[in-house]
Amino acid sequence: MFPPEILRAVAILLAVIGAIFLSLGAQFQNDAVGKNQVSKQVSIGSLSFKQVLSLLKRPRWLTGTSFLVLAVVFQLGALALAPLIVVQPIGAIALIITSILNARIHKVRLDLRTFLAIGLTMFGVGTFVFFAAFSATQVKMSDGKLLVIVGILFGLLAIFGALFYFSNGKVGPLNYIFGAGVLYGFVASLAKVVLTRVSQGDFDWLTLLAAVALISAAILGGWFVQNAYASGPPDLVIAGLTVIDPAVAVGIGIVILGEASEAGLLQILGFGVAGAIAAAGVIMLSKVHPELSKQIESYD
Repeated sequence: MFPPEILRAVAILLAVIGAIFLSLGAQFQNDAVGKNQVSKQVSIGSLSFKQVLSLLKRPRWLTGTSFLVLAVVFQLGALALAPLIVVQPIGAIALIITSILNARIHKVRLDLRTFLAIGLTMFGVGTFVFFAAFSATQVKMSDGKLLVIVGILFGLLAIFGALFYFSNGKVGPLNYIFGAGVLYGFVASLAKVVLTRVSQGDFDWLTLLAAVALISAAILGGWFVQNAYASGPPDLVIAGLTVIDPAVAVGIGIVILGEASEAGLLQILGFGVAGAIAAAGVIMLSKVHPELSKQIESYD
């Protein structure tokens, strides 16, 4: 058996590779949705079933989906080896890659402020992962913890369903991004729960329930993301997800799963400061990035 330090180093590497595939998948899918002319409106309602089927016929969209599948595989590998609060924040690297990649594709020049925001985000994420790597603990996934997470998720699914049902189709991309970020945070948390319970030999009806909830949240979150792609650059989608998704997952990891239960006061303060720096970097990037700032201003 390898030492925990080695396993966490491998998990971090897997999460970084997963983030790279995530950024590539986002770029390809966004291009496919945009070129498919799904919507020209600023505030969109939702993709129709026919429009979704048309995406399945586009090689670029399928290529993006393949990258996203690889991202999930590497992410699951990382979650199997390390605590949730170590792995999930690393996804913010996808924002950096997507911002640079999309800028090169569309020949947008990034200025010094953009690179400063990118550096701030990377520093915050790196610092958070550093503290988490040395203080987070693998915990036993009890029935109670599982039921709390699944219960909250089903409650959120009901709320999202009601809000989108009564919105009369007036839902903007930022709303879809927020919904997807929350759902993906639960997807990562449930993936960690299911993987841990299976490794513990607790493959029972509760674990199956968690798997069903995971799949449901992933499907709905994916639909939200496709709607966001229909009227915005991939940077905007990834920017939102890299703030909301890790925040939700880390919150679950600390509050419900107790992965930071052995962290000292200094380490907890480190979590807070590093997380705030990373969030500030992402927010700054959304304001100074040439494409992102214009896109967000159009929705205000």
